[in-house]
Amino acid sequence: MRTLRGALLVVCIALATPAGSQTTVRPLDFFQGTTVSEGTLRVVLKDPVRTRSVSRGSLDPNGTLVLVQRVEDEGEPPRDRHWRIRQTGPRTYSGTMSEATGPVSVEQVGARYRFRFKMKGNLSVEQWLAPQADGRTASSTISVRKFGMVVATSQATIRKVAGA
Repeated sequence: MRTLRGALLVVCIALATPAGSQTTVRPLDFFQGTTVSEGTLRVVLKDPVRTRSVSRGSLDPNGTLVLVQRVEDEGEPPRDRHWRIRQTGPRTYSGTMSEATGPVSVEQVGARYRFRFKMKGNLSVEQWLAPQADGRTASSTISVRKFGMVVATSQATIRKVAGA
């Protein structure tokens, strides 16, 4: 369950400003600098757990987002998670995450982003990221399935830290 808990508060990578907003934010820019995610993880047959992560991101010369998260799940020792995500098409992104067992795929669906990847223990993770109109926050909803059944969910808010 530790691996499951660790990967649930997944920081999402590609953000754009929602339709109708006056500000234009390039995808991947949201996670440059520092972001903080805070939420709640619910695992079947367990008490809810508070989750928090602090992320530091930058774009390398080829445009790949390099993100390091310091994950601080309640009741667990802090640990680092590493992401590398790059744009592969007009509405698609691909990359790696240190706790995933294969590639991470991201696709823009309307004004939201859907992340999909696999983890140890035959777990399939799907995360929906919804950028907010202020351009500095996003809501995250995660579901984790095992053999097709939902075994965990997470709700979180991700915010860009002022000055970042």
